[in-house]
Amino acid sequence: MTQRRDFLRSVALAAVGTPFLSFTKSREWSLKPLITPPSDPEAYWRMIRKQFILKEGQTYFNNGTMGPTPGYVLDTMINHMLHYNKEAATIDYKDGSGPELLSGYFPYVELREKLGKLINCDYKEISLTQNATFGMNYVGMGLNLKAGDELLNTNQEHGGGFGAWQTLAKRKGCVYKQAEMPVPANDTREIVDAIFSQVTPKTKVIAVPHIVSVYGTVMPVKTICEEARRRGIFTILDGAQCVGHIEVDVKDIGCDAYYSSLHKWLLAPPGSGLLYINKNVVGDIWTTIASYNWDNHDDHGFRLMQNGTGNPALIAGYEAAVDFFNSVGSKRWTSRIKELGAYLRNGLKEMPHVTISSSTNEELAAGITTYAVNGLSGPELQKTLWERERLQPRSVGEELLRHSVHIYNSKEEIDRALGVIGELGR
Repeated sequence: MTQRRDFLRSVALAAVGTPFLSFTKSREWSLKPLITPPSDPEAYWRMIRKQFILKEGQTYFNNGTMGPTPGYVLDTMINHMLHYNKEAATIDYKDGSGPELLSGYFPYVELREKLGKLINCDYKEISLTQNATFGMNYVGMGLNLKAGDELLNTNQEHGGGFGAWQTLAKRKGCVYKQAEMPVPANDTREIVDAIFSQVTPKTKVIAVPHIVSVYGTVMPVKTICEEARRRGIFTILDGAQCVGHIEVDVKDIGCDAYYSSLHKWLLAPPGSGLLYINKNVVGDIWTTIASYNWDNHDDHGFRLMQNGTGNPALIAGYEAAVDFFNSVGSKRWTSRIKELGAYLRNGLKEMPHVTISSSTNEELAAGITTYAVNGLSGPELQKTLWERERLQPRSVGEELLRHSVHIYNSKEEIDRALGVIGELGR
């Protein structure tokens, strides 16, 4: 193993030069330190920060767009690519020796079993996808919908949450509708009422976010799905911002389908998505992309992930990211995000020149906080935070700043952000 590791590093160095050397030789990536219960919680989180190759002196607050990949995951992917390129002639993918030469044709049962435990479902109810948008389209294009059927979104959808439904309205003559959501959303009943005020006997699909991408609102999805099921309406949840952010239990929620992008909060490499469809309804979903297993009714999850040849190193990194998450532990991981999110919101609440658009009801909030500062546009505020303290959240639209926090962030970094924002009010 040591000789192989040394070889991989020498090849990598020759291939990409000195920058890679500083990544591979400065740290030994291991999951063992993540598992050890911390005696000092803050010391534990400082150790977690060292699992990432983020530049010192810069703070990343944009996890709602893309999560930085841990060193352990990068190492796994790079080793996979190097090993295949060295051993290509000695690997026969059909007999299972060595890493797979391609992806897109295998069921990846072990990875899907891990994901099933993560969101509480059978692995055969899970398909590996590229991202949340793929999941939305696989379900939308697979449903037997007809002219006049009503499809309901909210007015706070991401493009990956509304595109398929608008396409179906235009293509099949379905009726596309949006429920007007409150801003900020602090009352669960107000949210539920806004959605069901748009429902009629013709409503066939309710497709809403589990967490709203712009505002970070954690929607009361269990209540929504219960009422929809009572009315015989198919429910699909946009969980792009959820898996690795909050606890997700699809069986407890009771949705028919759920999709997510794990390159955000689970910190998996880009291209790591999942789609869950309940086994009781998946037989009614047509295959969208067809290959060998397009009609596999023993494993519907496998049937719906017939994507053709892809990058096998990505799958290796995907599974490594799930292992990284499990090593930290779901409760510890999501509780830390929640703690840091509340810490930021509590600081912002004290500032009269700040308007918070996210929910300030902590039952409806987690790691995303969106706000405005009097006298500055969103892009201006983003630029100010970067120029003064090298802090990088993300502006959304012209007025707002979306501020995401994750396990690699610290309260000290949040304090620096609050310091800059506080000075802007003087």
